[in-house]
Amino acid sequence: MLLPQTIEREYRFRLALRMGLPIFALIVALISHTLITNYSTLKPSFYLEALLLVVFSIYFIFYLIYRGSDVKITDDVTKTFTREYLYKYLLRGIQQKKEYTLLLISIDNLNDINNLYGIKNGDRVLQEVAHWIAKYLKDEGIEGYPIGHIKGGDFVLGLPGDKGKYRAVMDIMCLKAESFKVGNIEVKISGAITDTNYSKEINYLIEHLFEKQENIRYQKQESRSENIDPNELESLVIAAIKNNNIAVSTQKVYGSDECIEECFVKLKDSSDRYIFPKKYIKVINKLGLGVSFDLMVLEYILQNSNTFGKKIALNIFPTSLRDETFLARLKELMQSSKDISFVFILFEMEYYAHTDRYNALLRLLRGYNISIVIDRVGSIHTSFLYLRELDIDFIRYDSYYSSFERLDKNRNIIKGFNTIAHEKGVKSWVKNIEDTQSYQLAKELEIDFVQGKYLSELENIN
Repeated sequence: MLLPQTIEREYRFRLALRMGLPIFALIVALISHTLITNYSTLKPSFYLEALLLVVFSIYFIFYLIYRGSDVKITDDVTKTFTREYLYKYLLRGIQQKKEYTLLLISIDNLNDINNLYGIKNGDRVLQEVAHWIAKYLKDEGIEGYPIGHIKGGDFVLGLPGDKGKYRAVMDIMCLKAESFKVGNIEVKISGAITDTNYSKEINYLIEHLFEKQENIRYQKQESRSENIDPNELESLVIAAIKNNNIAVSTQKVYGSDECIEECFVKLKDSSDRYIFPKKYIKVINKLGLGVSFDLMVLEYILQNSNTFGKKIALNIFPTSLRDETFLARLKELMQSSKDISFVFILFEMEYYAHTDRYNALLRLLRGYNISIVIDRVGSIHTSFLYLRELDIDFIRYDSYYSSFERLDKNRNIIKGFNTIAHEKGVKSWVKNIEDTQSYQLAKELEIDFVQGKYLSELENIN
């Protein structure tokens, strides 16, 4: 039996006793008082009436126990906690334990199951998955934990301790689930894990679980694109750029006195399947499509400027900045769009030695209301050389330094780069900040701009 079912039975029993015992006690007190004060004059019928009254009161208590089912703390289908009660239960666990872990177990294809096999079979799958989770964890020596049905095919459960204690358990569970079936129905199960090192707020923890789940699905979708034939991939990228077929999302970057929106671009094929940067950048570099791609993205943003902020950060191929065709078209675009400014994010492995020419180019861009960021500082030697020799506006640290542990371990390196940057009038920027500790440390290290899901979610523009 699942813990929620046990607790619900106890909950109903206590509720019934709280309502029925006062009545039962009052009846017993009344009968006892009558017996003591009127024993000699009582008629035989009194004893029958008293017995019936006691039996009725006992029946009433048991009736209340079963009627207590109207007060629901478990889900009718899965027999796990309802979302509302689970949140209350988890909140108590978080308050009582120094470290507490939440697991999200999701049935990824529940909607397909409902459509193909019917809602009744979908409910059956939910029940079987809940019992499969309980059996698997019991075999691992884990029992007595709260588990609840949050929505759709999503279950959340709480466990005492930090997530490192349970990560391997969850990973093996997801691997074993690859062959899981309910009858002839194939069930696709995935999981995510977080703990109170991220936050002590239950709502933030649950949201974080779903964010991690989305990232996992995103990575799976990206990995599926790895199997595209190289020739086909090139054709898809060329067609997407030619037809301006892109998907744009944004994320806010917060400084002490201003906010920047960074844009993230995915290409789409004719079936609206995404082609992710990891794949298309290689093709663009190989085919020399950097200028066409960058101009397409810039034109899209400017044509839809009402959906973006006033200051937009965008990855630009450094080779585009050194192309006369790109610069001429950029000048035309910026002269007709004076209300919006750009922050161009640059990164290149090969050092461009003509720094005087590069600086002259950067000064030209500044006249168009465009700032420059050098990316992956602290990881790529070229980025350090550009910090030293170019007249830039921002540096952005490599994502290696985004976690609290690495940021703390390398705080002296970050302080050194910060000192160099600030002495040159350059602002620093860190991305992928996902928890309170990392954010507070970034501010302690006097990093000027902070970006990450802790502060702002990705927002899809189209």
